[in-house]
Amino acid sequence: MNENEELKKENEKLKREIELLRFEKEKLKKGMESRAKSGHAVSRAPFGYKIVEGLLEKSESSPIVENIFLDFQDTNISLNKLAKKYGFSVNGIKKVLRNFTYLGKIKFDGVVHDGNHDPLVSSTLFNHVQDKLERNGIKK
Repeated sequence: MNENEELKKENEKLKREIELLRFEKEKLKKGMESRAKSGHAVSRAPFGYKIVEGLLEKSESSPIVENIFLDFQDTNISLNKLAKKYGFSVNGIKKVLRNFTYLGKIKFDGVVHDGNHDPLVSSTLFNHVQDKLERNGIKK
């Protein structure tokens, strides 16, 4: 077998492996989408929750989540100071403030589904914080 034929064989083998990986990725995504639609978490539990028997439950740190939202809403504290106060990075605190899970929702692939877990903040508080983030020009 010449070098050209070997390269063609190797190329065909790699194409099959890529197709298999694409298939596995789609299968995984469909499973995650199904979990989200049924109100289950699709990844690890966010701060303030823990996973118990496959379901999100409030953890001992859950009251801190509401405090973060209230501090941001009610004060002129910078994200940097807020992050330091609660032991987060600035990006980490932004993720907390934008996380739909705290509303009792599950967001997957840009779609928000009803969750089967208790919210940690009210929709009013969440929406006020989103408005303030937007007014202050804070991006994701």
